[in-house]
Amino acid sequence: MSLLDDVAERDGWRCWVCDEPVDPDESVNDPRGPSVDSRTADRKAKVAERLAHRGCNSRKGAVKVAVAWPQRLYVVEPAPLIAVADRLERKGGREMVGRCPTRKDAQEAADWLVDRFSRLLPGVPVTAGIEAGGGQFLVILATGATGRR
Repeated sequence: MSLLDDVAERDGWRCWVCDEPVDPDESVNDPRGPSVDSRTADRKAKVAERLAHRGCNSRKGAVKVAVAWPQRLYVVEPAPLIAVADRLERKGGREMVGRCPTRKDAQEAADWLVDRFSRLLPGVPVTAGIEAGGGQFLVILATGATGRR
């Protein structure tokens, strides 16, 4: 149980898949109970263990994991965030993740992305930038100091 507790404390008792709280008192056999998981199904990948709900962990084996964008955000053509996370972690750099009709919408999306990626990729500094163009606002994620606000 110490590995579970260590991973859970590091991850703030939040599921890396759904980003919802994990109840430390719930049974590990319950779908909402805690479990230790890695972000990938590739056993050869060097990925640190992460906290997940038992149900999220089990579903991950049957279907491809997807991090949902909140419905409250107005983002056109939102990028699949697991794929973005994998590329940013592996290669670094910048990646456009969505388009928004207003700067306010883009800022809300950028703020949410920075917060979500702080848990999705702990230890990888991810910033979000907003670039105006063509009557819309592009939301761009970047690793390190390459992002612009």
